[in-house]
Amino acid sequence: APPRAEKMAVATGRAAGAGPPGYTALAVKFAERQRSPHCLLVKEHQVREGADTAHPPRRTLFVLNVPPYCGPDSLSRLFSRCGAVQSVDICDKPGPGEKKDKLTSKFFDRKTVKGFQVAYVVFRKPAAVQAAKALSQEGPLLISTESHPVKTGISKWIASYEASVVDPKELKAEVDAYMQDYDKKVAEEEAKAAKEEGVPDEEGWVKVTRKGRKPGLPRTEAANLRVLEKEKQKRARKELLNFYAWQHRETKREHIAQLRKKFEEDKQRIALMRAQRKFRPY
Repeated sequence: APPRAEKMAVATGRAAGAGPPGYTALAVKFAERQRSPHCLLVKEHQVREGADTAHPPRRTLFVLNVPPYCGPDSLSRLFSRCGAVQSVDICDKPGPGEKKDKLTSKFFDRKTVKGFQVAYVVFRKPAAVQAAKALSQEGPLLISTESHPVKTGISKWIASYEASVVDPKELKAEVDAYMQDYDKKVAEEEAKAAKEEGVPDEEGWVKVTRKGRKPGLPRTEAANLRVLEKEKQKRARKELLNFYAWQHRETKREHIAQLRKKFEEDKQRIALMRAQRKFRPY
C-alpha cells in the first residue's frame, strides 16, 4: 500500500507536478464546468523481471488516486496522446499481477468499482511512460468531453440497470456454446486416454484405468444427495443405539424392582387368604 506521505497527498491534493517523492501529480477535471481539479499520482512501475507478468516494467505507468467515475476507457483515452495503450488494469489496491484469461462472458464475473482505485496503464513503447509524466506541465485533462461523455447520476443508474438485465436467448446461446466446447474437450481427453491405454511409458509403467462390467460413473447431484442421506441416517442410528443401551439398563432395573414389589404383595395376599380360610364341610 502507498506510504503515509502518499496517502496525505491523495487526501489533500497538491498542485500539478508537485507529488510525493517519486510521483508526478497530473491535474484532471471531470468536465469543463468543474472548478477544482483532481490529482492523479503517477510514476513508472518498477518491479523485478518476471515478478509482475501482467504489468511489464519500463512500459507500465502506475496511477494512484483514480476516482470511481474514471474507468479503463477514460484512462486509455487520457493517456493515448502519449502513445499506443496496450491495456488498462484497475485494482482495489497495489499488488503483483498475473496474466489473466480474457473474460469472454458478459453475464458472469462482473465486478463493480467502488471508491478510489489504483491503475496500471501498459503502453506499447517505453517512451510513452515519460511522455505521460510530462503531462503535468499541461492544463487539467478532461475526463468527460462532448465526444466521449461519462455517464453519472440517474443516467448511470439506468444504464447499470439495463446492463444487469439478462437476455435469456443470449444467455442460452452462451451456455450452449460453452457446453459444446466442454463436451469436445472431454471427448478429446477420452480419445487420448483410450489411445494411450496399455502402452507403457518411458520407464515401462502401464497406466491402469477402472473399466469392466461396472465402471466408475461420475456422481450426479441426486446420487450425492442419496449418499449424504444414508450417511446421516447411519450416524443417527448409531447415536440412537448408544442412547437405547443406557435406557435399556435403566428399564431393566425398574422392571426388576416392580417384579420384586409385586412378589411381596402376592406373598402378603396369600398369607391373608390362609389366615381367613375356614373349614366348611357342609
